[in-house]
Amino acid sequence: MKGRISKIGSYAISSSIKDHHQQPCISCTTFNILAPIYKRLSPKDQSIRESDNRAYWMGRNHRIIDWLLYERSSIICLQEFWVGNEELVSLYEKRLGDAGYLCYKLGRTNNRGDGLLTAVHKDYFRVVNSRDLLFNDCGDRVAQLLHVELVPPYSQYESHQQVLIVNTHLLFPHDSTLSIVRLQQVYKILQYVESYQKEVNLSPMPIMLCGDWNGSKRGHVYKFLRSQGFVSSYDTAHRYTDSDAHKWVSHRNHRGNICAVDFIWLLNPNRYRKLLKTSWSEAVFGMFRYLLRRASLTAEDAFAFLKTDNDGDYITFMGFCETLRQLNLTGHCNGLTTKEIKDLWTQADIDGNGLVDYKEFQQRIWNQNWSEQRDIEDGEAKGSKEQTVGFSVKNAVLFPPEVEKGRWPENYSLSDHARLTVVFSPIRMPCSQLVS
Repeated sequence: MKGRISKIGSYAISSSIKDHHQQPCISCTTFNILAPIYKRLSPKDQSIRESDNRAYWMGRNHRIIDWLLYERSSIICLQEFWVGNEELVSLYEKRLGDAGYLCYKLGRTNNRGDGLLTAVHKDYFRVVNSRDLLFNDCGDRVAQLLHVELVPPYSQYESHQQVLIVNTHLLFPHDSTLSIVRLQQVYKILQYVESYQKEVNLSPMPIMLCGDWNGSKRGHVYKFLRSQGFVSSYDTAHRYTDSDAHKWVSHRNHRGNICAVDFIWLLNPNRYRKLLKTSWSEAVFGMFRYLLRRASLTAEDAFAFLKTDNDGDYITFMGFCETLRQLNLTGHCNGLTTKEIKDLWTQADIDGNGLVDYKEFQQRIWNQNWSEQRDIEDGEAKGSKEQTVGFSVKNAVLFPPEVEKGRWPENYSLSDHARLTVVFSPIRMPCSQLVS
């Protein structure tokens, strides 16, 4: 295992250095380091936490930093960083700072104790700006946005080659009522990134979304991000498709389940992008459709269900709202807002006559492919005269290595998450346009 780690670390470092056969690369690591306030020390007594034993949490975090410094990624994104402990914060800031990193931390709202740490190495980047995003929701979740610029020799294609980096940790889906909240969190991130790009008048550039997304490749969050043009860097490196949901894992949760939840998402400036509201509507309708199909309803049955007590061959807004309530997507504090419901109805009511007939129902609600064909055709910008710089994925590695085969090693104690490192190479590409 140690030999494998050395190989991984050496590759990540060596591939970041320009040689005669290779362009200069950058690397990014995302890692949920399991805050000591959440790490249980005894399966028999759940109240005993690592935070009660300084020697334990200090030793484990020193080992985490040892690996991070050995791998020496250009970008480090950590989740469950114990911001509430000044000694641990100082430890990371001192050791990472001495190694050449600029560190940015952000705690969750309502003093939850943990948060995020994003570190970028001065040899690779100049930080143009940093922003904090507070979701202010039931999960007290947050996100960080860093706007960085590559420095020579990594900015070989143009003098101001820039990247947007996001670090976040989404809410865990403790029950089905939180599914909408998780989609809302992703929507807020993408909306914030869009707003920032407009605010400072940015040209098209790569966007990296890093972190613990608390959902697998089969989930609605994954599909939402894919519909916005993002690709999973690990899956790209290993040529896995969206349907390869069991090839790898990255987390063993508190219920003992293993799943793939840690991602470094990449959106290149040549990728086709739908309007954000369109993707949002598709994501919610996807959840809507999943719940109806889980009840073994056919298209005709589902249409009749949405009609409620209406005798006509159409769905009314009241019937639509009642169906959302029955599916538990509204009617509680974590459900859809009034504005979100109206936006969904506007998407469904294609001709704007205030009613949704069976054809509109099929096209907007039931047919999961209503805009996928266009996405396939326009997946990358073609024929665009404007050129910019994006990234190709050179390699991606998870540690411990067993997780790459879908297994969780019992002797792994560094965290309850695997560490994901991806190596990127800058490449020239055409720009794409936002498409509705």
